[in-house]
Amino acid sequence: MKISASDIRIGDVLECNDKLWVVLKVQHVKPGKGGAFAQTEMKALKDGQRLNERFRTVDTVEKVFLEELDFQFLYKDGNDLFFMNQSTFNQIQLPVDMIGYSAAFLEDGMIVKVCMYENNPISVKLPQSVILEIVEADPVVKGQTATSSYKPALLSNGVKIMVPQHIEAGTRVVVNTSDGSYVERAK
Repeated sequence: MKISASDIRIGDVLECNDKLWVVLKVQHVKPGKGGAFAQTEMKALKDGQRLNERFRTVDTVEKVFLEELDFQFLYKDGNDLFFMNQSTFNQIQLPVDMIGYSAAFLEDGMIVKVCMYENNPISVKLPQSVILEIVEADPVVKGQTATSSYKPALLSNGVKIMVPQHIEAGTRVVVNTSDGSYVERAK
């Protein structure tokens, strides 16, 4: 679908130079002299190549609509991840690097969104956060709870994160899957 360059938003998938690009940043600029334009930073979905592109607001770009389907994570085998479609029960195999850092937060049975373009998987979206247990952390020091300092801790999935001083081993915490940051203590 063609859209005006002034309608480009972060997260949109555009077709440009015979490739699919996801928009990471967009800045709409109206200089004092000359026409307005949209300055975008995009990343290729296939190979991760970065592109800075400037579109005049009178230009039109091809916006791609992706189909998001629910898939259940089954298991990991080497560098491959296996998922099952929740409606058709068909299985797909995807490389770990398609998910990147967030792959460490996949759990057996987790429901994820797989974005498809022309029946080909393009990307995988995990839930925004997961609850994991701290298996290793420095002991709590009395009086340290008032400061906003952080200490390293090891999660049950093997990922190291920074947590507040009052968190100890055995505590269940909410962790952001996109960057591995501590969100809060799990209730």
